[in-house]
Amino acid sequence: MTPDEAIQLIRSQHRAVLATTRGDGGVQMSPVAVGVDDDGTLLISSRETAIKVKNLRKRPYAAVCVMSDNFYGQWLQAEGEARIESLPEAMEPLVRYYRSTVGEHPDWDEYRAAMVKEQRVVIRIPVERAGPNKQG
Repeated sequence: MTPDEAIQLIRSQHRAVLATTRGDGGVQMSPVAVGVDDDGTLLISSRETAIKVKNLRKRPYAAVCVMSDNFYGQWLQAEGEARIESLPEAMEPLVRYYRSTVGEHPDWDEYRAAMVKEQRVVIRIPVERAGPNKQG
């Protein structure tokens, strides 16, 4: 699977597990929704205080395992060097994240206020590698 093929699938399948590296070298995993930005990078919304964000600030590499809504079905792993975008720069990417995963919000002012109150950030991951490339 190429990175471009992975991006196309993620545009329609948003349920994922994000893997980051803990301080002790172990893996920390979190269920997330993943969207795709206009430039093809993956977008994940999180909070400034979340462990996954702290992990990525120290070791900025992440992998996501994306699966279908019913769990069984087509899945993929995509990975790359992650970047955290904090507010206020993260606001418009958070809007694009919401639109790519849910659609239109009934009140964008309310949404923006909630993003500030919740100290939201965007985790941005360019797809550098994707798979599987073989069925076993």
